[in-house]
Amino acid sequence: MKKVLIIDDEQRTRELIAKMIESFDLDIQTFPVGENVQSGLAAIKEIKPDLVFLDIQMPDGTGFDLLKAVPEKNFEVIFITAHEEFAIKAIKFSALDYILKPVDPEELKGALERALESMKESDTKQGPPQFEALQNNIQPNQKRRLVLKTQESVHVVDLDHIIRCEADRNYTSFFLTEGKKILVSRTLKDYETLLSGHNFLRVQQSHLINLNFVDRYDKGNGGAVVMKDGSEVPLSPAKRDIFFQILESL
Repeated sequence: MKKVLIIDDEQRTRELIAKMIESFDLDIQTFPVGENVQSGLAAIKEIKPDLVFLDIQMPDGTGFDLLKAVPEKNFEVIFITAHEEFAIKAIKFSALDYILKPVDPEELKGALERALESMKESDTKQGPPQFEALQNNIQPNQKRRLVLKTQESVHVVDLDHIIRCEADRNYTSFFLTEGKKILVSRTLKDYETLLSGHNFLRVQQSHLINLNFVDRYDKGNGGAVVMKDGSEVPLSPAKRDIFFQILESL
C-alpha cells in the first residue's frame, strides 16, 4: 500500500483531497496532516511517504523551501497551487506535476495515476536532477533549465544548448549543441507553450527553433531556415512575417 502525505495550510483542502483519493478506490493510505513547512518536514520524517501533495504558499515558507530542507527525497511530489504563473512555469520546466486550487477530482486522479506510474518506472522517477533544476527555475534571475525525461534517463538542459525541436507524432526530438539528440514522449505543442518568451519560434507545424541559432534564410525550395549546426528547417508562409520581424529585433 502506497502512503500519500498531504501538506497544505488549509485543513479543509487536506481533508477534501484525502476524501477524493479514497473515493478512487486505489491501494493508497492518506495522511492529511502537514499544515506548514515545519509540521510537513516532521510528517515526512515520521511517515516516510511514497508521494507528497505539497502546497506552495504556506505561513512559514513555501513548498520549495520544504523540499530544499529534505536531505533525501525518496518520494514523488505533486504541487498544490493557485494560479501562480511563475511557479507553474518553474514546475513545468522541471518536469514535475501540479494540481490547481480549487481541486478538480479528474485533475487529481490524473496526477495521482501519473505519479503511481512513475513509481513503477524506478529508473525514470523523480530524483535529484529534477529537484535541483526546480530550485534553479524558481529563482527569477536565473537562466531556465529544462528537464527532459526519457525512458532511460533524466536530462537537465540549459535553454541556450537547444538548437531546435522536431515533432514526431506524440514525441519530440531535441537537437542540442555538440550533436546531441534527446527524444521525449511529449508533444511539440507542450514545448512551444513552455518555451514561448525564451526566443523560440514554431516556424512550421513540426519545427520549433531557437532563434539564437539561426544562421541564414535560404529562398530556394520554398524557403528554409538554416541553423548554425547546418540543419535546414522549412519556414511556413504563415510564419514568414513574424520570423523576419523577430530576427530584426534581435
